[in-house]
Amino acid sequence: MKSLVEYIARSLVSNPDSVVVTEEHRGDRVIMHLQVADEDKGRVIGRDGRCANAIRSLLHVAAVQAGVRVSLDID
Repeated sequence: MKSLVEYIARSLVSNPDSVVVTEEHRGDRVIMHLQVADEDKGRVIGRDGRCANAIRSLLHVAAVQAGVRVSLDID
């Protein structure tokens, strides 16, 4: 799942080297932290949060297949 978020984020931003994805495990829940450059946050979030919601939807599908609960934080 980490590689999925990283792949999507790198394809959206103009500075793909600044994309950092970390995982934090809290019991049965996994929290993904996505960090991008300040000038690329708008591209990852998208207008009205549409890109961020699309990434979260794809992540949810992967999480259901893996049998875990996942949330995404964009820093």
